[in-house]
Amino acid sequence: MRIFDAPSLTTFAEAYPETPHVLQHGLHAHPLLELERLAQLAECLPTNSLEYNFAKQPIGISSKPEPTGIPIGHTIRDIANSDSWAVLKNIEQDPFYGALLRELLAEFRPAIEQRTGHMLKTQGFIFVTSPGGVTPYHFDPEHNILLQIRGSKVMTQFPAGDSAYAPDELHESYHNGGARELRWRDELHAGGREFALGPGEALFVPVMAPHFVRNGPEVSISLSITWRSGWSYAESDARVFNAMLRRVGLKPASPGRWPERNLAKAYSYRVLRKIGATRFASSQAD
Repeated sequence: MRIFDAPSLTTFAEAYPETPHVLQHGLHAHPLLELERLAQLAECLPTNSLEYNFAKQPIGISSKPEPTGIPIGHTIRDIANSDSWAVLKNIEQDPFYGALLRELLAEFRPAIEQRTGHMLKTQGFIFVTSPGGVTPYHFDPEHNILLQIRGSKVMTQFPAGDSAYAPDELHESYHNGGARELRWRDELHAGGREFALGPGEALFVPVMAPHFVRNGPEVSISLSITWRSGWSYAESDARVFNAMLRRVGLKPASPGRWPERNLAKAYSYRVLRKIGATRFASSQAD
């Protein structure tokens, strides 16, 4: 039995990989996504697969917030009162959640592979958020479908690849191991598009599309299913190559968005990485 209805799959096939859009799903009553079961999962995951902090953040922050110090199990079980935001990363480490992730992604696989080739590095993330929480302005390197399971939220999303919302230098820093948090200015707000999500709704988020999220007045549970593609890896490698060019005084053009392949810069970086020349380029700029 399909989790996404036929119109949603058609919409996805027409819009992927660059146009955000809302889908309908039937996962909002799944037993693996209830609070107690999520608390148990969190208590079994390694610490590097957990991130949690106070939920009421400003839209713009310069680095990850400090953790609350509240144990993760208690954070989730008391999420209505703990004023917290938590993400359980790489849920596919658990066999039950891994099977759920594969089931969900299988519904989109034909459309995905027709456009961007093989699905690479498939991962799942679960977000549990207290009422009124904010996920600050940032971007992510994956193709992403965010399923709202419980509660509501509004994601404000900005055009992917537009340097007005995420300057090239910040892209390059991120792909060299920097933070994914972006600099926020209130004047950016006018360029955003709001997507309101409730239980049974999902949102497709293009690769590196800047966004922030405001949680509704209830506890929220969301599931993010993600994958990479050869195209997305080429874009990230081209960004790293641009950073190398910038360090030696050049002003490189931004990588192209879909359907550009960015292969010349990506292959150049991969060759330099293989022969160890990236370290040399960095030292020349110091």
